[in-house]
Amino acid sequence: MADAMKIRAQLQGDVADVKVLMFHPMETGLRKDPVSGEVIPLHFIQRVVATHNGKTVMDAQWSQAVSKNPFVNFRIRGAKPGDKVTVNWEDNKGEKASIETTLN
Repeated sequence: MADAMKIRAQLQGDVADVKVLMFHPMETGLRKDPVSGEVIPLHFIQRVVATHNGKTVMDAQWSQAVSKNPFVNFRIRGAKPGDKVTVNWEDNKGEKASIETTLN
């Protein structure tokens, strides 16, 4: 999925501050289409995993209660320049997205 996320990571000493913006509709399954009146089907990110050089540092289970285009901010201790941070998500329809950045 192209442009499904944006990531920014800043290294301050040995702590990386990672910010991720995920572009996703996060439909609750409760809204109705204003034109047709039909319920818009449930569609949300259900799992987010962040890794630091391949080691999982965050594994989150989400529900439809998270807002559209969610933003996540987390810190990784023990980071150094050249380390890779990867964030992946998977939604309830099986769609997936991934983004990676290198700390500098």
